[in-house]
Amino acid sequence: MKILVTGATGTVGREIVKQLAEGGHHVRALSRNPGRAKLPGGVEAVAGDLAAPETFAGALEGVEALHLINFGGDDYAPLATGEQIVALARQAGVRRITVLLGGAATPLEAAVAAGGVDWTFLQPVEFMANHLEWAASIRAEGLVREPFCDRLSALVHEADIAAVAAVALTQDGHAGKTYTLTGPEVLSVRQKIDLLAAAAGRAIQLVELTEQEARERWAAAGFSPEAIAFFVEMYGNTPEIGTTVVPTVEKVTGRPARTFAQWAAQHAAAFAA
Repeated sequence: MKILVTGATGTVGREIVKQLAEGGHHVRALSRNPGRAKLPGGVEAVAGDLAAPETFAGALEGVEALHLINFGGDDYAPLATGEQIVALARQAGVRRITVLLGGAATPLEAAVAAGGVDWTFLQPVEFMANHLEWAASIRAEGLVREPFCDRLSALVHEADIAAVAAVALTQDGHAGKTYTLTGPEVLSVRQKIDLLAAAAGRAIQLVELTEQEARERWAAAGFSPEAIAFFVEMYGNTPEIGTTVVPTVEKVTGRPARTFAQWAAQHAAAFAA
């Protein structure tokens, strides 16, 4: 099967490309800079921009399944080109579309749902890979600075998100479904730190920031007031979907979701002294 994966150099997209290629599928990986994509051998890297669908219309030739992300550009702006993308996909004969959701709904989802092609929406909670953001401070100082340290998360491994996407792209029975994706357990920030420390074989100190200190740090990092307000709401009042384990990964893929301890062991070197 020939499959086009957009967002192919992202955290989840790169895993989808890898798993589909390992499954023997012909994978085309869309990137704005394919020369720097560093994709697995045998994967066909193609140039294109989701915000300008005409740039990758040719890449859809012969494609049976398409994976989409719902934002474009470095600013993560919601895509406004959904109708054009879906029209091109339908004209090319694409049979299945998966969409990786994130945050609020965007126009893309409505366009895909109304586009006449079988679709599956993937709604993951917090990515385990997000914790690589802690790596620099752990390596340099042996500590993590975070607000809301008692907040809970049913965080999910990026490889499990990709595994569900790969099934939905290549097998029947998933059309018209929205899959919430979590890991197998709910953890606090403190528990995640303990698991990282065990995997890295070192002590890691947790320094809890006040909400105001967190706001100032995010502002200094260049986040907009809207993004900062979103972070405060998500961290300070995490919605139930983010703290409730569901068995979707195992039901779709046939194997248990990966734990954070497994993720930490795989990435232990990133947190080593």
